[in-house]
Amino acid sequence: MRMDIDFQGRHVFVFGGTTGINFGIAQAFARCGARVSVASRKRENVDAALAVLAAQGAQTHGVCADVRDFDAVGAAFEDAAQRFGPIDALVSGAAGNFLCPANAMSANGFRTVVDIDLVGSFNVLRQAYAHLRRPGASLINITAPQATVAMRSQAHAAAAKAGIDQLTRVLALEWGADGIRVNAISPGPIDGTEGFRRLIARTEEELALAREAVPLRRFGTPDDIANLALFLASPYASYISGAVIPCDGGGAIDSVKPALERASAQQA
Repeated sequence: MRMDIDFQGRHVFVFGGTTGINFGIAQAFARCGARVSVASRKRENVDAALAVLAAQGAQTHGVCADVRDFDAVGAAFEDAAQRFGPIDALVSGAAGNFLCPANAMSANGFRTVVDIDLVGSFNVLRQAYAHLRRPGASLINITAPQATVAMRSQAHAAAAKAGIDQLTRVLALEWGADGIRVNAISPGPIDGTEGFRRLIARTEEELALAREAVPLRRFGTPDDIANLALFLASPYASYISGAVIPCDGGGAIDSVKPALERASAQQA
């Protein structure tokens, strides 16, 4: 059976969809015919993303909103709905991170990442509820391996991402009766992204260590994550909800934890 994923006539909103993995997801939905709204805190990122998407022939709309501002997030959804109509799928991917051992981390540093990643995810999902409260709607969180694999210098991100994983499951329970499916994608090391450069590898030795930690012995690409997002938002995934799906070449397997920890320890 051939699987054709077509989002013609559908409106997809990607929060944080102006850079990195999330921009790759926005581009993938646009290639499949969706009307795509993107949001970011920085106007320059929104404008740059819209320019690229428009050059590719996409129907796009962009808004500025900080995920930590509940009211601003709500206004962003209203603005997008007025432009492109009801929202059919949401990808929530805003995130912040840096490397720092817990004993050197300030309370403000810890709080900032939790506010962006976890509180921000709640704000986006909660404000999205009124716009996607119908059968067939799909909410997709972008989480990270730190939620389940302990990594040095990642106490803040690990706590936030673990919260996102559980938030995904709880909302799948609570919102399933409304027809909303809630899932999450946990990307592994994705080459060519800012997170990869800052957190995974900056030298050839670090690259080798990080690659060793992946059973498939390769790094991922933004398309790897985007393809999974397309599937989860499509009718082919209509009975999948409450799932946190690694897309990491097998990197979440416990046997690779020592290599992952060595890589993060060298960066600290």
